[in-house]
Amino acid sequence: MQQPYDMPLEQLYQYKPERTAPADFEEFWKGSLEELSNIKAEPELEPHEYPADGVKVYWLTYRSIGGARIKGWYAVPDRQGPHPAIVKYHGYNASYDGDIHDIVNWALHGYAAFGMLVRGQNSSEDTEISHHGHVPGWMTKGILDPKTYYYRGVYLDAVRAVEVVSGFAEVDEKRIGVIGASQGGGLAVAVSALSDIPKAAVSEYPYLSNFQRAIDTAIDQPYLEINSFFRRNTSPDIEQAAMHTLSYFDVMNLAQLVKATVLMSIGLVDTITPPSTVFAAYNHLETDKEIKVYRYFGHEYIPPFQTEKLAFLRKHLK
Repeated sequence: MQQPYDMPLEQLYQYKPERTAPADFEEFWKGSLEELSNIKAEPELEPHEYPADGVKVYWLTYRSIGGARIKGWYAVPDRQGPHPAIVKYHGYNASYDGDIHDIVNWALHGYAAFGMLVRGQNSSEDTEISHHGHVPGWMTKGILDPKTYYYRGVYLDAVRAVEVVSGFAEVDEKRIGVIGASQGGGLAVAVSALSDIPKAAVSEYPYLSNFQRAIDTAIDQPYLEINSFFRRNTSPDIEQAAMHTLSYFDVMNLAQLVKATVLMSIGLVDTITPPSTVFAAYNHLETDKEIKVYRYFGHEYIPPFQTEKLAFLRKHLK
């Protein structure tokens, strides 16, 4: 593919589209967080045998919005705490065996680590119903109303994850970071906007940003699920309602609420999260921030960024 396929890099650094947040944007999220606070988390830890020394591993379950039981692997160094902690969010339908080996690896690096499994995409429950139907995938589930949209539950589950981890005795509640790539990168930004718990966030090629440009620019799924929904539902009223809903969940609109220090990355040939949509979120951040750009990489594991991520987290959490 010709590089870059989106905008030239000098334009990307300047790309800052107007926020599309509705007038009741902050009120919507305040009410949603209040609703979440009325649900007891009731975390449960089930010990798990793992063939590695120096780490304890558990299967963690807690309750979230809609009574859903959210699950994931939790690993902690087998030594005296309190420890810095990391909450990891996985990519869109892209968690294999719950990312247990990656979570254990973080614990071996000295962090208490939890990998939240996104509702409906792995072992976590999805209790919501899409009354109007949707195309295959999760992008259009409940999309005609922000209160029923699938990602409302996901964002609140992700906030609840840092709340639960911060309450563990072995965790230093003042040294908690959030990390993720793609969908997980978007969740890391969203949680940092909706909660004051994270002190550092690593967001690799974040998804869920600048939806209007994404559906016009992305070459590969899953943004294109939205396009498919509009092909099957051609009424302008439906498109208007759906885009209105998405504006509440656009991390570009949430970015200015982030207080945590942020490290972001993007590959310039990323056809899933177009670089311009990533820069839209980055350029709206008003906190300490840095973005690493990789000209010859796309939506994939970027080896040099792993060193950057480790150094960033050590600096801000240890």
